[in-house]
Amino acid sequence: MNQSILNLIYLVGSLSFMIGLKMLSKPESARKGNLVAAFGMTIAIFGTIFLYDGIKTSNYIWIFGALIIGTIIGTLMAKKVKMTGMPQMVSFFNGMGGACAAIISLVEYNHMGETTDIFNFSEGFGDTPVAVINGLKVKLGIIYLGLIIGSISFAGSMIAFGKLDEKIKDKTLPLQKVINIGMLLVILGIGAAASLGNIQWPNIIYVVLTLSLLYGVLFVMPIGGADMPVVISLLNSFTGVAAAMGGFLYDNKVMLFGGILVGSAGTLLTVVMCKAMNRSLLNVLIGNFGGGAATGEAKSMTGTIKEITKADAAVLMKYSKKVVIVPGYGLAVAQAQHICHELEEVLEAEGVEVKYAIHPVAGRMPGHMNVLLAESNVSYDKLLEMDDINPEFKTTDVVLIVGANDVVNPAAKNDPASPIYGMPILDVEDAAHTIVLKRSMKAGYAGIENELFYSPKNSMLFGDAKKTLTDLVSELKSL
Repeated sequence: MNQSILNLIYLVGSLSFMIGLKMLSKPESARKGNLVAAFGMTIAIFGTIFLYDGIKTSNYIWIFGALIIGTIIGTLMAKKVKMTGMPQMVSFFNGMGGACAAIISLVEYNHMGETTDIFNFSEGFGDTPVAVINGLKVKLGIIYLGLIIGSISFAGSMIAFGKLDEKIKDKTLPLQKVINIGMLLVILGIGAAASLGNIQWPNIIYVVLTLSLLYGVLFVMPIGGADMPVVISLLNSFTGVAAAMGGFLYDNKVMLFGGILVGSAGTLLTVVMCKAMNRSLLNVLIGNFGGGAATGEAKSMTGTIKEITKADAAVLMKYSKKVVIVPGYGLAVAQAQHICHELEEVLEAEGVEVKYAIHPVAGRMPGHMNVLLAESNVSYDKLLEMDDINPEFKTTDVVLIVGANDVVNPAAKNDPASPIYGMPILDVEDAAHTIVLKRSMKAGYAGIENELFYSPKNSMLFGDAKKTLTDLVSELKSL
């Protein structure tokens, strides 16, 4: 009876994951979608605790103690994190998921060692059917896959966390690509041989664990900052696949289904990110994009930098018919999303049409800018993706670029030697005027100069984004 109820709970949980994921595809329903998926996970957890026959009631104190501690820590972290730190938190939590998957594999490996002679099964168990032996090999193979993928996800996510937090810098070793490929092949080879029983050393799994953790570090370390959105998506898919391995081990449908959903969604998002940069996934992983490596000699900058005063910028926007705002990571750093929304409202009160241009890889993680602006109550229908807004720049009077850099750099179209060449960008140079809000002339996350800054149609407005936008609002109100 308990098993039937548990299967029903798992079915409801799996359906809630699908519905929640579907709702996450639209900004207006994303919050509810998250709650729907969380509901499914909650009933699956408590259903397993109270209805699964293998759990002893004597372990409840440990289970609920861990749940309470984890809930408190997670809640405090989520409440304290700033929007600028959201990518770091996503990487950290994703890494914890990978670690959990790896620990599950270790626990199940030791459990198998207690119940069967897994280190000698290649020679058979006397009269033990071949099907049973093959089943053990498959289970051991799943354990190794979960361990490898989970460990790589954990170590890689921790490095991504450090790089996003600007505590770890890009580091490339001599023959880095050869080392990475060779290490991956060694890890997979040892895992396969151990799964088939060809390696009969009980501690070999810890060798695989150590190599996988080291590979996760070396895998992410050389990848440049401009590729961080892709790396986050890819590591997220790794964690999903590792969780699915746990679902196989425990024959847990909801765990398996949830892992498959996370793995497939992360993979699809990774493909979308790569498409947004006009690059293949292989090129992202071995190309060191954003790490300062460009092929050939970059085109020298021509033209002059032209500054504009806040008063002149306010007048220019007040008498425009259409203004497009391009948000970037600088907007998040300055926590200027609320004053940006106020600027939008002031301009609209003057009869100016205002829209936002969102590049797929703006910010430090997929959807970063959408979440940031939604937090300040910007209407969802004003957030236009790159393909939708690009045709409108030709009829735009002023483009206000707040903290964005690489996603508006014409070098992506004009300079074959640039590391971002071929990456689709926002065609802001087609507008009548562009105004760039920046603290300084410092290069963007890809580490290259921006051709747009030297355009005769561009003006620079230096200073902190929040203060500058506040002053612009004040100037507009005084006109």
